[in-house]
Amino acid sequence: MSNRVVWVDIPVTDLDRAIGFYAAVLGAKVTKEGGPGFVFGLLEHEGQDVGGCLYLPDQDNRPSATGPLVYLNADGRLQAAVAAVSAHGGQVLQPPHPIGPHGWRAIVLDSEGNRIALHAQAA
Repeated sequence: MSNRVVWVDIPVTDLDRAIGFYAAVLGAKVTKEGGPGFVFGLLEHEGQDVGGCLYLPDQDNRPSATGPLVYLNADGRLQAAVAAVSAHGGQVLQPPHPIGPHGWRAIVLDSEGNRIALHAQAA
């Protein structure tokens, strides 16, 4: 296994709004999926890529600005991703800044109140 992180569940309060936010910020498809009794937004991924989804949590979980920090790939489009944050109901907490030899990141709140990092190898 080449990735230590293999999946991420991102809690949301408004699934359609969150799907629009993540599709715009990531510049990738987020599809509404589901089955009997459940629905979620699937973040586009292929093969062995790390994947994830947006989901409506129960009482034991909710969006948070203080929980784990998930880094999402914005390589080659960090500035566009950051611009999409505010335009789609999020908030930029820290604009793009270098993180040593590990590239660049911006820390934002998504449209649901989750703190996430947008990562790129170059600004």
